[in-house]
Amino acid sequence: MSTSVTKDSAEGSSRSTTSTTDHHHHHPPPPVQPLSRYESQKRRDWNTFGQYLKNQRPPVSLSQCSCNHVLDFLRYLDQFGKTKVHLHGCVFFGQPDPPAPCTCPLRQAWGSLDALIGRLRAAYEEHGGSPETNPFGNGAIRIYLREVRECQAKARGIPYKKKKKKKHQIKAAANDEAKSSKQAAT
Repeated sequence: MSTSVTKDSAEGSSRSTTSTTDHHHHHPPPPVQPLSRYESQKRRDWNTFGQYLKNQRPPVSLSQCSCNHVLDFLRYLDQFGKTKVHLHGCVFFGQPDPPAPCTCPLRQAWGSLDALIGRLRAAYEEHGGSPETNPFGNGAIRIYLREVRECQAKARGIPYKKKKKKKHQIKAAANDEAKSSKQAAT
Protein backbone atom coordinates (compact mmCIF):
# COMPACT_ATOMS: atom_id res chain seq x y z
CA MET A 1 0.00 0.00 0.00
CA SER A 2 2.74 2.38 0.82
CA THR A 3 4.08 2.06 -2.73
CA SER A 4 0.72 2.94 -4.23
CA VAL A 5 0.41 6.02 -1.97
CA THR A 6 3.91 7.13 -2.92
CA LYS A 7 3.15 6.47 -6.56
CA ASP A 8 -0.13 8.42 -6.37
CA SER A 9 1.44 11.35 -4.55
CA ALA A 10 4.32 11.37 -7.02
CA GLU A 11 1.90 11.33 -9.94
CA GLY A 12 -0.16 14.03 -8.29
CA SER A 13 2.81 16.29 -7.82
CA SER A 14 4.03 15.72 -11.36
CA ARG A 15 0.56 16.35 -12.71
CA SER A 16 0.20 19.58 -10.84
CA THR A 17 3.68 20.66 -11.94
CA THR A 18 2.90 19.73 -15.52
CA SER A 19 -0.44 21.49 -15.51
CA THR A 20 1.17 24.62 -14.02
CA THR A 21 3.94 24.49 -16.62
CA ASP A 22 1.43 23.89 -19.43
CA HIS A 23 -0.59 26.84 -18.20
CA HIS A 24 2.40 29.17 -18.55
CA HIS A 25 3.29 28.00 -22.06
CA HIS A 26 -0.15 28.33 -23.63
CA HIS A 27 -0.87 32.04 -23.37
CA PRO A 28 -3.04 33.20 -26.25
CA PRO A 29 -1.25 35.75 -28.45
CA PRO A 30 -2.29 39.36 -27.85
CA PRO A 31 -4.96 40.55 -30.28
CA VAL A 32 -3.49 42.24 -33.35
CA GLN A 33 -4.74 45.77 -33.87
CA PRO A 34 -6.10 46.24 -37.39
CA LEU A 35 -4.21 48.84 -39.41
CA SER A 36 -5.82 52.21 -39.94
CA ARG A 37 -7.10 53.04 -43.39
CA TYR A 38 -4.07 55.29 -43.93
CA GLU A 39 -1.58 52.62 -42.81
CA SER A 40 -3.24 49.98 -45.00
CA GLN A 41 -3.13 52.28 -48.01
CA LYS A 42 0.49 53.22 -47.28
CA ARG A 43 1.43 49.52 -47.15
CA ARG A 44 -0.39 48.81 -50.45
CA ASP A 45 1.26 51.81 -52.12
CA TRP A 46 4.69 50.76 -50.87
CA ASN A 47 4.19 47.20 -52.14
CA THR A 48 2.94 48.48 -55.51
CA PHE A 49 5.96 50.75 -55.90
CA GLY A 50 8.29 47.90 -54.91
CA GLN A 51 6.66 45.65 -57.51
CA TYR A 52 7.01 48.41 -60.11
CA LEU A 53 10.76 48.61 -59.41
CA LYS A 54 11.12 44.81 -59.63
CA ASN A 55 9.34 44.78 -63.00
CA GLN A 56 11.80 47.26 -64.53
CA ARG A 57 14.30 45.84 -67.00
CA PRO A 58 16.77 45.47 -65.39
CA PRO A 59 15.10 45.40 -61.97
CA VAL A 60 15.86 48.39 -59.72
CA SER A 61 16.71 47.96 -56.05
CA LEU A 62 15.42 50.47 -53.54
CA SER A 63 18.96 51.70 -52.89
CA GLN A 64 19.28 52.51 -56.63
CA CYS A 65 15.90 54.24 -56.79
CA SER A 66 16.00 57.91 -57.79
CA CYS A 67 13.45 60.64 -58.32
CA ASN A 68 13.44 59.66 -62.03
CA HIS A 69 12.06 56.24 -61.10
CA VAL A 70 9.39 57.96 -58.99
CA LEU A 71 8.45 60.27 -61.89
CA ASP A 72 8.23 57.28 -64.25
CA PHE A 73 6.01 55.52 -61.70
CA LEU A 74 3.65 58.53 -61.51
CA ARG A 75 3.41 58.66 -65.32
CA TYR A 76 2.80 54.90 -65.41
CA LEU A 77 -0.10 55.30 -62.97
CA ASP A 78 -1.82 57.77 -65.31
CA GLN A 79 -3.13 54.88 -67.41
CA PHE A 80 -5.28 53.82 -64.44
CA GLY A 81 -6.66 57.32 -63.78
CA LYS A 82 -10.32 58.29 -63.72
CA THR A 83 -10.04 62.06 -64.12
CA LYS A 84 -10.80 63.50 -67.56
CA VAL A 85 -8.11 66.02 -68.51
CA HIS A 86 -9.01 67.97 -71.65
CA LEU A 87 -6.26 68.61 -74.16
CA HIS A 88 -5.58 72.10 -75.57
CA GLY A 89 -7.27 71.24 -78.88
CA CYS A 90 -10.45 69.92 -77.25
CA VAL A 91 -13.60 72.06 -77.62
CA PHE A 92 -14.24 71.49 -73.90
CA PHE A 93 -10.81 72.67 -72.76
CA GLY A 94 -11.29 75.08 -69.85
CA GLN A 95 -14.93 74.10 -69.20
CA PRO A 96 -15.66 72.76 -65.73
CA ASP A 97 -18.76 70.80 -66.78
CA PRO A 98 -18.57 69.78 -70.45
CA PRO A 99 -21.99 69.10 -72.01
CA ALA A 100 -20.90 66.03 -73.99
CA PRO A 101 -18.25 63.28 -73.90
CA CYS A 102 -14.91 63.68 -75.66
CA THR A 103 -11.87 61.56 -76.45
CA CYS A 104 -9.49 63.29 -74.05
CA PRO A 105 -7.45 60.96 -71.82
CA LEU A 106 -8.20 59.91 -68.29
CA ARG A 107 -5.43 60.69 -65.83
CA GLN A 108 -4.66 60.36 -62.16
CA ALA A 109 -6.06 63.35 -60.27
CA TRP A 110 -3.48 65.72 -58.82
CA GLY A 111 -4.83 65.25 -55.28
CA SER A 112 -4.45 61.48 -55.55
CA LEU A 113 -0.85 61.78 -56.72
CA ASP A 114 -0.04 64.29 -54.01
CA ALA A 115 -1.45 62.01 -51.30
CA LEU A 116 0.34 59.00 -52.81
CA ILE A 117 3.70 60.79 -52.69
CA GLY A 118 3.08 61.73 -49.06
CA ARG A 119 2.40 58.11 -48.11
CA LEU A 120 5.39 56.79 -50.09
CA ARG A 121 7.65 59.44 -48.60
CA ALA A 122 6.67 58.31 -45.09
CA ALA A 123 6.95 54.61 -45.99
CA TYR A 124 10.45 55.12 -47.43
CA GLU A 125 11.70 56.50 -44.12
CA GLU A 126 9.86 53.82 -42.12
CA HIS A 127 11.72 51.21 -44.17
CA GLY A 128 15.10 52.64 -43.20
CA GLY A 129 15.67 55.29 -45.86
CA SER A 130 17.12 58.58 -44.72
CA PRO A 131 15.18 61.82 -45.23
CA GLU A 132 18.16 63.30 -47.08
CA THR A 133 18.11 60.60 -49.77
CA ASN A 134 14.32 60.18 -49.96
CA PRO A 135 13.49 60.21 -53.71
CA PHE A 136 9.84 61.03 -52.91
CA GLY A 137 10.88 64.30 -51.27
CA ASN A 138 13.02 65.45 -54.18
CA GLY A 139 12.35 68.91 -55.64
CA ALA A 140 11.69 67.38 -59.08
CA ILE A 141 8.69 65.55 -57.62
CA ARG A 142 7.26 68.78 -56.16
CA ILE A 143 7.72 70.53 -59.52
CA TYR A 144 6.01 67.65 -61.36
CA LEU A 145 3.05 67.71 -58.95
CA ARG A 146 2.74 71.50 -59.31
CA GLU A 147 2.69 71.17 -63.11
CA VAL A 148 0.05 68.43 -62.94
CA ARG A 149 -2.08 70.56 -60.62
CA GLU A 150 -1.86 73.63 -62.87
CA CYS A 151 -2.48 71.64 -66.06
CA GLN A 152 -5.55 69.95 -64.62
CA ALA A 153 -6.91 73.23 -63.25
CA LYS A 154 -6.56 74.93 -66.66
CA ALA A 155 -8.08 71.99 -68.50
CA ARG A 156 -11.13 72.17 -66.23
CA GLY A 157 -11.29 75.96 -66.22
CA ILE A 158 -10.98 76.04 -62.44
CA PRO A 159 -8.00 77.98 -61.12
CA TYR A 160 -6.32 76.37 -58.15
CA LYS A 161 -6.24 78.74 -55.21
CA LYS A 162 -3.87 78.15 -52.38
CA LYS A 163 -5.58 78.00 -49.00
CA LYS A 164 -4.68 80.91 -46.76
CA LYS A 165 -3.10 80.09 -43.45
CA LYS A 166 -5.21 80.53 -40.34
CA LYS A 167 -2.88 83.20 -39.02
CA HIS A 168 -3.84 85.50 -41.91
CA GLN A 169 -7.53 84.78 -41.42
CA ILE A 170 -7.31 85.67 -37.73
CA LYS A 171 -5.52 88.96 -38.49
CA ALA A 172 -8.08 89.79 -41.17
CA ALA A 173 -10.95 89.12 -38.76
CA ALA A 174 -9.27 91.29 -36.10
CA ASN A 175 -8.79 94.11 -38.64
CA ASP A 176 -12.44 93.87 -39.70
CA GLU A 177 -13.55 94.08 -36.06
CA ALA A 178 -11.30 97.11 -35.46
CA LYS A 179 -12.74 98.87 -38.54
CA SER A 180 -16.30 98.07 -37.40
CA SER A 181 -15.55 99.47 -33.93
CA LYS A 182 -14.12 102.70 -35.37
CA GLN A 183 -17.09 103.16 -37.70
CA ALA A 184 -19.53 102.53 -34.86
CA ALA A 185 -17.73 105.10 -32.68
CA THR A 186 -18.02 107.82 -35.33
